[in-house]
Amino acid sequence: MIIVTLNEDKYAYDIHSLVKAFYPQQEVKVFLEGTKELRSGEGLPAFFVRFEPAEIRVGARTEETGETPADTARPLWEGRTALQDPQDRVAVKNDLKRLLYAMLCELTHKELPWGALTGIRPVKMAMQLLEQGQTEDQIRRFMREAYLVSERKAALATEIAQRERRILSDIHYENGYSLYVGIPFCPTTCLYCSFTSYPIGAWKKRVSEYLDAMEKELDFVREAFSHKILDSVYIGGGTPTTLEPEELDRLLCAIEEKLDLSHTLEFTVEAGRADSITAEKLRVLKKHGVSRISVNPQTMNQETLQVIGRRHTVEQVREAFLLARREGFDNINMDLILGLPGEGTEQVANTMAQIRLLGPDNLTVHSLAVKRASRLSQWILENGISDLNNTDATMELAEQTARGMGMAPYYLYRQKNMSGNFENVGYAAPGKAGIYNILIMEEKEDIVALGAGVVSKRVYPDGRIERCDSVKEIAQYLERLDEMIERKRALFGG
Repeated sequence: MIIVTLNEDKYAYDIHSLVKAFYPQQEVKVFLEGTKELRSGEGLPAFFVRFEPAEIRVGARTEETGETPADTARPLWEGRTALQDPQDRVAVKNDLKRLLYAMLCELTHKELPWGALTGIRPVKMAMQLLEQGQTEDQIRRFMREAYLVSERKAALATEIAQRERRILSDIHYENGYSLYVGIPFCPTTCLYCSFTSYPIGAWKKRVSEYLDAMEKELDFVREAFSHKILDSVYIGGGTPTTLEPEELDRLLCAIEEKLDLSHTLEFTVEAGRADSITAEKLRVLKKHGVSRISVNPQTMNQETLQVIGRRHTVEQVREAFLLARREGFDNINMDLILGLPGEGTEQVANTMAQIRLLGPDNLTVHSLAVKRASRLSQWILENGISDLNNTDATMELAEQTARGMGMAPYYLYRQKNMSGNFENVGYAAPGKAGIYNILIMEEKEDIVALGAGVVSKRVYPDGRIERCDSVKEIAQYLERLDEMIERKRALFGG
């Protein structure tokens, strides 16, 4: 464990995120000095942050002295920075993060690809600067100087921001909305997953009740959004194709009957797991005008599939993909995760070679994120973190493969505790970018979300964003359905 003590309760989240990025294998605790009696592990540094009226001081010590940070005579590192504007909270936070980053770089002898940037939406920053009239060179320079972002990542964020602006040029920001429908069922729960999902076998008898709830929520959407244009629909999960064909048909019929889809630019369904895809289900999706689907292997290495709890084979992935092509789908996404247990450059190269042979239209490359709510956290306790490695080489290999297939990066986001402190990037062939993916990241228009464990967002003209969530437990969601609808009514009106 590594401790960080503060003399004032400020910016604990950002401090924790940055220290954790440099020490991913360690538990990190950030707390106000005098409130807890904790020590860093043997041989590990203990950090302190001190806020003064006109400056910030940070430092590191070893635990062997047993002294408090303030009294350590010979710390491992100590530095200070004068505050550019002590009254500006954002400026103070950035001053702190740059100083903290300098210390962590020196102590660990490494740098992070995203520098001191801890936010999950770096492209949103680049987009805002573009809208303010800044050039690409100015944006890249700002990201390097303000957040110490690497040249390569600053260039990637700026490239994607430009592409997103073009893709979203037809979106009805103020008069439009997008719909998310959450289907929280899966064949099994994957090792790394922290999403709201439950084994379909345990809920088979209540799927009809869940669809009843979906229809009631759709009635609310019809009422509250009748004056707005539905830009995109995204059915995710979970694994929506765990539903039987007749259940999928019922859900899609309800969406068609209750909402105006005449102006909808994109209709996505995550087919997801190969062991949930059948020709009959694909025909149902096609019949209802679904324009984009996902067939998500995460890896094309059989041994890894078994480790992460996927009960299907690599061959089934190929068969599912080719089946979707035969059924007429011309916009198929495939999700991959880099940094899975035991996977290095050789395994990633094998996956990318097999993906290239299939030729998807979209490729979403995730860097493994360790979530406390996932079984992966327990796996790490039992097996250690050394087998979870994502590197510049594997990220570059994925990027080169995608670009070599005629795809370009079109959206990007980051998560806490990402392997290698990298990012998730979506690549797409011309005209095949996932519109909803951009909207959920850039927060440009209202998104109303239906189902258990989902979050709706309202975007105001001044850029302010408000959210409301639904309870995660399916039984609770069904029992409190009216309350979930009222939460959305309070957020959106109607």
